[in-house]
Amino acid sequence: MLKQNIKEQNGLHSVVNSTGMNMGTVTKLRSAAEQDDKLVYAMLETSEEGISNETAEDRRQKFGTNELQHQKAPKWYVQLLKAFANPFIYILLFIAAISLVIDVWLATPQDRDYKTVVVVYIMVLISGILRFVQEYRSNAAAEKLKSMVKTTATVQRKFQERKEIAIEELVPGDIIYLSAGDMIPADCRIVQSKDLFVSESMLTGEALPVEKGHLPIRDAENKQPTELNNLCFMGTNVVSGSATAVVVATGSYTFFGSISKSIVGERPETSFDKGINKVSFLLIRFMLVMVPLIFLINGLLKGDWGEALLFAIAVAVGLTPEMLPMIVTANLAKGAVNMSKHKVIVKRLNSIQNIGAMNILCTDKTGTLTMDKIVLEKHLNVDGVEDDEVLKWAYLNSFHQTGLRNLMDKAVLEHVEVNDYLKVDEQYVKVDEIPFDFQRRRMSVILKKNDGKHLLICKGAVEEMLELCSSAFDPGEDRTIHMERDKVVPMDEKIREIVVNTSKKLNEEGLRVLLVAIREFDGTHPLNYTVEDENQMTLTGFIGFLDPAKPSSKPAIEALQKLGIGIKVITGDNETVTKKICGDVGISVQQLINGSDLEKMSDADLQEQVNHVSVFAKLNPLQKVRVVKALRAQGHTVGFMGDGINDAAALKEADVGISVDTAVDVTKESADIILLEKDLMVLRKGVVYGRRTFGNIIKYIKMTASSNFGNMLSMLGASAFLPFLPMLPVQILVQNLLYDISQISIPWDQMDKEFIEQPKKWDAGSVSKFMLYIGPISSVFDFVTFAVLFFVFKANSPEHQTLFQTGWFVEGLLSQTLIIHMIRTRKIPFIQSWAAKPVVALTSLIMVIGILIPFSPFASMLKTQPLPMSYFPWLIGILTGYCFLTQWVKNWFIKKFNTWL
Repeated sequence: MLKQNIKEQNGLHSVVNSTGMNMGTVTKLRSAAEQDDKLVYAMLETSEEGISNETAEDRRQKFGTNELQHQKAPKWYVQLLKAFANPFIYILLFIAAISLVIDVWLATPQDRDYKTVVVVYIMVLISGILRFVQEYRSNAAAEKLKSMVKTTATVQRKFQERKEIAIEELVPGDIIYLSAGDMIPADCRIVQSKDLFVSESMLTGEALPVEKGHLPIRDAENKQPTELNNLCFMGTNVVSGSATAVVVATGSYTFFGSISKSIVGERPETSFDKGINKVSFLLIRFMLVMVPLIFLINGLLKGDWGEALLFAIAVAVGLTPEMLPMIVTANLAKGAVNMSKHKVIVKRLNSIQNIGAMNILCTDKTGTLTMDKIVLEKHLNVDGVEDDEVLKWAYLNSFHQTGLRNLMDKAVLEHVEVNDYLKVDEQYVKVDEIPFDFQRRRMSVILKKNDGKHLLICKGAVEEMLELCSSAFDPGEDRTIHMERDKVVPMDEKIREIVVNTSKKLNEEGLRVLLVAIREFDGTHPLNYTVEDENQMTLTGFIGFLDPAKPSSKPAIEALQKLGIGIKVITGDNETVTKKICGDVGISVQQLINGSDLEKMSDADLQEQVNHVSVFAKLNPLQKVRVVKALRAQGHTVGFMGDGINDAAALKEADVGISVDTAVDVTKESADIILLEKDLMVLRKGVVYGRRTFGNIIKYIKMTASSNFGNMLSMLGASAFLPFLPMLPVQILVQNLLYDISQISIPWDQMDKEFIEQPKKWDAGSVSKFMLYIGPISSVFDFVTFAVLFFVFKANSPEHQTLFQTGWFVEGLLSQTLIIHMIRTRKIPFIQSWAAKPVVALTSLIMVIGILIPFSPFASMLKTQPLPMSYFPWLIGILTGYCFLTQWVKNWFIKKFNTWL
């Protein structure tokens, strides 16, 4: 019958439940938890001596090796190809191919012209190689997943001695031995244990080690596997004690393995990817309309279809923001370098934008908001008043115990001042100890005092201790205990109620509470104290422990909220502790949802409520993913910060996954950004740099889109009324290349303070709006330039076309370069806001080069001619008018649409 059950369960291995675990594994773990040892052995077809090597080999064939799935970085040549996978680069390569056919293959040997092909290929190579180098570096640095270190386990196999084997070789049915410091190598059922404590913080986020036992749990059917304390899970580790266990599930079938499996595969498209794609296709659509139009107008009006095609190709190159991939990559690379100086390591470049656009941060509690360290927060007497006498007895108990020193003992022992004041070693001699065990949930030490009497000091869980205390110290009027002079009162219902209520109140404040009690014995008592001696004790008071909020959490959360980021706490810990910590750090708990409530909610209900809920407690890993998905479905850009295995899947689902360098490997693999310090203040710096980077990219896109649009309107107008081309293809290409070079300094620019204060999202609509309102301004002044050249300088016939083309080449380049300063800020440039020095230097240099080209040896190559000096006053007047009109339209645009960049 049991064998039949196993076969049925194997069929369930492909089914996944709401926690992300294989249903087969869940059923198997629950069955193992509720059965007696012998039935567990039968179910797993094993015995106390283990399985034979042959059986192990058969099972390895069936279940696979005991290792996790993880993602590998693509090979370098795949990364190189991906660096060139970009719609703009495809367009440029297509243009280069057409130019190669027309200018080189179809041209006569003396007319062959490689300029267009060379310029375009240079643009493509710079852009692609820059991107590849940066991303290859990032991947190489983050490549090792390392889901687990190479570790061994102690195994008992049939007909053999115990031996160490690599954990990859373990199979279901193996008998393993665990001791302090071991990592649990698979999901297993404990069959024997002694004082076993296991740290499951990486799975559940719970800071304190969990007690584990070997007794069957009869109602296992109704519990989550992680709540069954006779099971241990792969990837957790033994803090103290020892155990014998039988392996139930290995590899991808384990709890850890099912999470690991959920993070392998393609990441969802982030808001940055969507935004870049929208903007890219907007510009491409615009180009597909304009280029054929210009080709037709020139072909029909001038009759030279070959020249019209070359001109249209040059216009297409001019319209392609081919530097977008390079500017984006250079901005991101610069951002990554800046962020690394501030303890923020960027693994995936695109996440820099997302961190800037992030308007919701989901954060774990343990270690992010809290110190991830248990401290002794309170030591109270029965009246609920701070009392050092209670601390004294707690210290003596923790100091003299030799069994498991848990995190709470360590917290008590941090009060070293008590050691000196009590002269622990001189005044008290330890004579015996009654160690901790799970049934009693308490431990006692017996000390000999200077007067020869024995003092039993016991600390333990509230319910168990209350049963054993027959009296309590009455602190008296001074409300502090003095053992020698304070009276002892019987433990009546009234005092019992006070103790229970105080304990409940402390629990509500998020504290874990233990009671401390004492009992005196004569010095003649035999030195073999037993559990029977732990009664008739006198209660002294309470000790309360807490993983307290970090001092930096409150100011960091305020700083993030000032940047327009809403904070949501998503934790595996319980509601009470989470509420207390949220109160301490300034997160208002408007509404709280726990895991069991979430389980009953549909995705639609969750999406409806998710905006109003600030705390999600007791969530399992896949519920965290549901919350992130719901927030993203509401249009938020979501950051998720966590460091446990239980956070890995949610990190991958978020727009930007943030982890820390001390996180488990599987979590770091899922993260986009790794903080070298687990502190939200460090994250704030990352957000500011992200927004600066995002702003600089948006600058480039809006400048390019509006100046391209303006140029095309000018080209259309000029093509319609001029008897010659308004600018030669080679001039368009060189003007475009010089303008692009002037933009390379944008990553070094700063953003106005007002821009950084709010999250920034991609909005293709705002780009088209910007293009339609700001682009035509340059056309107005282009037409003024045309009029000046046509009527004042008489460049109105094919014989004088070179003067016309040179005049517009210079004016077009200068106006495009000036617009960088006009668009980069919503303030008045050069008066209220200056660009960074590299931007000023490079744009000035390009403008000087533009003016000098017609007077240089390159003039003949570009078919330009020296401009008359009388042209320059006109040029200055046109450019000044351009700047004033742009500033006026900018102020009107900001008032109307309440936005600029």
